[in-house]
Amino acid sequence: MAEGPGGLPLLATYRVQLTPELDLVALRALVPYLRDLGISHLYLSPVLTARSGSTHGYDQVDPTTVSAALGGEEALRALAAEGMGLVLDIVPNHMGTGDENRWWSDPDLRERFFDLDPETGRWRRFFDVDDLAALRQEDGEVFATTHAKVRELLADGTVAGVRVDHPDGLADPAGYLARLDEAAPGDVWVEKILHTGEELRDWPVSGTVGYEFLNDVTALFVDPAGAEDLTALWHEVSGDPRPFVEVAAEAEREQAVTTFRPEVERLAREAAASGLDDLADVAALTDAVASLPVYRTYVVPERDEVAPADRAAVADAGIDGRLARVLLLEERGHDAFVTRFQQTTPAVTAKGVEDTAFYRYLRLLALNEVGGDPGRFGLDVDAFHAANAERARRHPRNLLETSTHDTKRSADVRARLATLAGRAGDWVEHVHRWMEVTAPLVTDQGPDDPERYLVFQTLLGAWPIDAERLEEYLRKALREAKRTTTWVDPDEQREEAVIGFATALRGHRPFLDTFLPLAAEVGAEGAEVGRAMVLLKLTCPGVPDVYQGDELEDLSLVDPDNRRPVDWDLRREALDGLRAGTPPTDDTAKLDLVRRVLALRAERPGAFAGAYRPVGAGAGTCAFTRGDDEVLVVVATRPDADGTVEVPPGPWRAVLADGPDVGGGEAVPVAHLLGGRRGALWVVGPPAPG
Repeated sequence: MAEGPGGLPLLATYRVQLTPELDLVALRALVPYLRDLGISHLYLSPVLTARSGSTHGYDQVDPTTVSAALGGEEALRALAAEGMGLVLDIVPNHMGTGDENRWWSDPDLRERFFDLDPETGRWRRFFDVDDLAALRQEDGEVFATTHAKVRELLADGTVAGVRVDHPDGLADPAGYLARLDEAAPGDVWVEKILHTGEELRDWPVSGTVGYEFLNDVTALFVDPAGAEDLTALWHEVSGDPRPFVEVAAEAEREQAVTTFRPEVERLAREAAASGLDDLADVAALTDAVASLPVYRTYVVPERDEVAPADRAAVADAGIDGRLARVLLLEERGHDAFVTRFQQTTPAVTAKGVEDTAFYRYLRLLALNEVGGDPGRFGLDVDAFHAANAERARRHPRNLLETSTHDTKRSADVRARLATLAGRAGDWVEHVHRWMEVTAPLVTDQGPDDPERYLVFQTLLGAWPIDAERLEEYLRKALREAKRTTTWVDPDEQREEAVIGFATALRGHRPFLDTFLPLAAEVGAEGAEVGRAMVLLKLTCPGVPDVYQGDELEDLSLVDPDNRRPVDWDLRREALDGLRAGTPPTDDTAKLDLVRRVLALRAERPGAFAGAYRPVGAGAGTCAFTRGDDEVLVVVATRPDADGTVEVPPGPWRAVLADGPDVGGGEAVPVAHLLGGRRGALWVVGPPAPG
């Protein structure tokens, strides 16, 4: 594995959400534990000064200083001195407004630094957040000022790399990333959502933060044989036969005509100012910004850059005529309009798809994840291999995620729900039964059938879950869906009816009599699938990232649920026990997997920076080697996988607990290799002594 700045090999990152309780000082106490786990780099949430009382750091008000509330710069440098690399999450797109922000409170600086509408004086915003105002990073002074501290920390080796938040909001993402690359050494990962089939542009970056892997590895365990039954069930429950793409298109247009109408109106004024009077039509522009099949195009008028992917996106959106010619620079002289159009579409897409349609189309919630496509039901092994090979070729230091601070559900919840595709008929029967036995709990205020289906899947994925967590999640999910209540105009009676129904189920015997046995079965299978997903994350091309606490089973839902305090003492004690020879239990098997594979990555870094070679295996099995055929991974993507694996010449020593050693050079039954587990790992070499 290649080394980063400071000479530290980049083996694995560990994402931590900093708070006043877990600040840069307190984090130093966790370094020994994380080092023992096998982590090489801490991946920190934003550390530059944010608003007073900020709980997340994305509302920065002074990017030139490290937050005193989190310990300050001295604490950051002391943390770096502990010998673990640091990756910072930086926020170039926007800053928090208010008097604490001297660039905002000074009218002259505000006009120079922020992207303001000259007619209305209004906060281009970050998505729909009125008090997060977008910066003009295309301006050299703005870039230099807002990146001075980051550049200093990178240049002196305190920080090894950065994660760039929301680059799609910038006027010129490619130009911004080029300036960042020139400014100081270090890895740069972009929080870029790639739609299915979309490739990351040729930017000077180490890769993305890994949402494409997250969705691929989830879909790998979704049995396509269940598509027909689960689709029919969803049509029955919802009364809506439309595919996801149509639900998403409707939601995007809703957002364009409501939440983002001011942005579309500004775009129309920009068209008129550019001499495009025939295009200065709000209704037509609404249709256009809501129709793009990806977050945005990356046309750069100043450099006359139009990529084939930009032409394809405009064509797929059905944009034609003069608007298409302008957007693709076939008609020049309208640069400001082209840039503004490209900055408008990402917010419409994000809020329409991820924050609306994902909460409406509920066929299988395992697929409703950031960067995912709920319309794609499963992924075959060959496609998974192809994606891994392409990543190894183009971005071998791409981050690999299964859970993050932004995911709708943790990996372990998704793993449970993914198993429903493999037991679709049984799931359909259970849902029909539950619809019947829970009908007496439904009131005139709700819930309706889609809301009940949301509750059933949520309970199964996160069981056991307390009433407070369930209430908080459902209130958010209902408001994001914008079907029966919204953030802007909440129907609290409706919300309480749905929440009351869900909490009542936790003590409703006619429901629990069949729910609890199914939850136990799904929980056991989901735990195996979850560990198999982690094994792939730790061994596929890229750099694995562990989200805080996720080394033990984590049944979290969308934020703020996934940002709850972590029980570090529990994890430290469990790791100490495993390292002392205590056999892993169901509760510690995931932790044991993480620490063993990360130890192997440290022992053989060249293997995981080397070749990725698919290995012949039967249907329902994913097998490959890393390096010069020195590490072998076998994962059953289906519980009934019964083929054989063409094991390369060995001997092969099992890395995980209770795995069999294998001679190699022959076809070996999957059942023998896995012994009832869903994944196993071997390394070339004789068995360990004793």
